[in-house]
Amino acid sequence: MSRLDWQLATVTAIHAETPRVKTFTLSLPHWTPHLAGQHYTLRLTAPDGYQAERSYSVASPPEQPDEIELTVEAVEEGEVSGYLFEGVGVGDQLEVRGPIGGYFVWRATAAARPLLLVAGGSGIVPLMAMLRHRQRAMLRNPTVLLFSIRTSEEVIYQQELEAMAATDATFTLLLDYTRQAPSGWSGYHRRIDTALLTEVVKRFAASPECYVCGPTGLVESVATGLQDLGLPAEDIRTERFGPTGG
Repeated sequence: MSRLDWQLATVTAIHAETPRVKTFTLSLPHWTPHLAGQHYTLRLTAPDGYQAERSYSVASPPEQPDEIELTVEAVEEGEVSGYLFEGVGVGDQLEVRGPIGGYFVWRATAAARPLLLVAGGSGIVPLMAMLRHRQRAMLRNPTVLLFSIRTSEEVIYQQELEAMAATDATFTLLLDYTRQAPSGWSGYHRRIDTALLTEVVKRFAASPECYVCGPTGLVESVATGLQDLGLPAEDIRTERFGPTGG
C-alpha cells in the first residue's frame, strides 16, 4: 500500500491539551514510520458526497509504532476542526493518508547539530514530534525551544515540555507570552524581536540548525531576524502554520 493511498484509521484516544486544542490518537491498519515534521491529510465525506480535506502535522515520534497523534486546534466556523471536536469519539474511524512532506523534517542522528526550535501557537505540533524523536533517541545535542503563545491557557504540551526541561540539562524551554503572562512571570513577555532572538542565539556555542513554525508573520520575522544575526539561510527551515483544521 502506498503512503498516499487513503486508509481508515481508528480513534483510540482523545486528549484535551488546552481549552481549544485536542490530540487525537489514531491506530493505522497500514502504518508507515514518518519523519519528525511530516503531516497527514485527513478527509471527511458527508452523506451527500461533499468532501473536505485538511492537513495535520504528526505530533508523535517515529518510534511510536502502529499509530499517530494529530493535535488539532478548534477554529471558529472550521468545518473540519468543528466536526473533530464535536462529532468524533473513541472508536470512530477517520480517513487519512500519509506521511507527507520532505523539507520541514528533522532526523535524530549521532551527528545531530545544536537545534533551535521556534514555535508560534499551534506551530508547536511538528516541533513536538522532533523533541519527542530526540528524546527517544536519547540525544544530548544542545536544544532550545522558544515557544510564543498569547496566554498561559494556550501552552500546548506544557506539562510534557516542562518535564523534558527538568530532566534534560541540554534542553531549554523558553516560553514567551505575548498578551497575558502568569502572575509573577519573570520570563519573556513580548513579541519576538531582534533583541530576544539575539539572547536566544547566544545560548549556543556553535551555530544551530533552526526550525520555525507558526503564523506567517511570526515565521517571516523570525527567519529574517535569524539571518540578520548571521545564521546561514540553508540552516533555517520554516513552515507557515495557522490554526489547524480551518
